[in-house]
Amino acid sequence: MAVNTNETKRMQMIEMLLSHLPREGVLTSTVKGVKLFRIDESFPRTPKAYDSQIIIMAQGMKRVFLGEQIFTYDPFNYLVLSVPLPIECEAIAQPNEPILGLTVSVDPQVVGELLLDMENAPYDAESLPMGIYGAPLTDGMADSVLRLLQALASPADERILGPMIVREIIYRVLCGEHGGALRALAYRNRRFFQIARVLNKIHESYDEVLDVRTLAMEAGMSVSTFHSSFKAVTDASPLQYIKSIRLHKARALMTQDGLNAYAAALRVGYESPSQFSREYKRFYGITPARDAVSMRNADAETA
Repeated sequence: MAVNTNETKRMQMIEMLLSHLPREGVLTSTVKGVKLFRIDESFPRTPKAYDSQIIIMAQGMKRVFLGEQIFTYDPFNYLVLSVPLPIECEAIAQPNEPILGLTVSVDPQVVGELLLDMENAPYDAESLPMGIYGAPLTDGMADSVLRLLQALASPADERILGPMIVREIIYRVLCGEHGGALRALAYRNRRFFQIARVLNKIHESYDEVLDVRTLAMEAGMSVSTFHSSFKAVTDASPLQYIKSIRLHKARALMTQDGLNAYAAALRVGYESPSQFSREYKRFYGITPARDAVSMRNADAETA
């Protein structure tokens, strides 16, 4: 019976998402942190940068690769990123069945407020959870997501009910079996929070000189402890993470803002354009100039 109930809700989610997204693209709602997305065709494993968010699918499937680990999210499993991460992602769409879903940003303040209201919330002060995990889409979570999509259809409901349902969705994640990664974000005495703070600094200051020793000092850790803690949360070394973020930012500057490779390299903190081109080709499998042209052509075809 539960399966049938969830399937009914999934079909309703698909209907609501198609009504909001008649064609491929991303729709940013007026509810803070909520975006809807539609992808019409599959795409191969591609480097991307994900912000801290919850990703819920109504149709289709995606896989995220982080180091040696693979996370699959589909109509039966959602994905949680408690910290921003550079990852690789592939999408699998079926003919005439676009990938449909939504993302909800993770607001640490909302997480903290909810934890204050949750008595005896599980908390392991010694563990250092990874910054990404998958979880099964429960009937309760499916119900919350469906009501959020329905609220987006009415300006008044979107404004008044939307933020409350977002809190409900985050609450359900906190109550889940892997909610510890979000709970860790709210406990500021933890190594997890210290690493999360450094990750935010990298995202805000990627164009500046960032050395491991200074970042370790900012986290209040020795260099060796910082390295091991950073690796535990992100599955990457600090320097690998910084390079990935810079390359992602440069790609966005070229494809979205129209900058050439030289200007984009300087903007994200590279001093040597030739080094930028080498690392870009190694990372994306194509030179920055050719990638920018192909991305702009793809945008023109879907416009």
